[in-house]
Amino acid sequence: MSGTIAGLLTAAEEAETPNPLLPETYDIVWSLFIVVILGFVFLKYALPKIQAVLDERTELVEGGLAKAEAAQAEAAAAKDEYQQQLTEARTEAARIREEARAEGTAIVAESRTRATAEAARIVENAQRQIDAERQQASVSLRNEVGELATELASKIVGESLADEARRSRVVERFLDELEASTAADAGKGN
Repeated sequence: MSGTIAGLLTAAEEAETPNPLLPETYDIVWSLFIVVILGFVFLKYALPKIQAVLDERTELVEGGLAKAEAAQAEAAAAKDEYQQQLTEARTEAARIREEARAEGTAIVAESRTRATAEAARIVENAQRQIDAERQQASVSLRNEVGELATELASKIVGESLADEARRSRVVERFLDELEASTAADAGKGN
């Protein structure tokens, strides 16, 4: 028997020992009451303030995104305007280059025309000078040949050809005969 009593005592002790994992009923009730009060206070006061802060942040983020989109649109517009100005500048530069080429060509043509005119004028002046010198040489040569022919004729004829008119006729006849013989020789050579 003593074994049965001892067994009953252990069973009674076990029935009196509470389960450490389960709290007492009054603890559960009071804890539930406090949770409900805290939940009510949280829902009534804290949650609206938290929601307001979150809404404010959402508005700030959305405003920042709107500003970023506006800045992107503005940047895109500025880029398009820059591209248009760049295209216009390139077109203007090409037009200026073409004008410069045309002006350069006109200047070269004008310079060539001036140079050609100047060369023609120089050649004409040189030709005039050559003709004048030839004429002068011819007159000088005629005078010298006339004097020599007069002297020679005076010596041959034996009379003086001091008379200017006579001397002039003799010289002219001699030079005409000389030119005629020169022309006849030139005609036979061809």
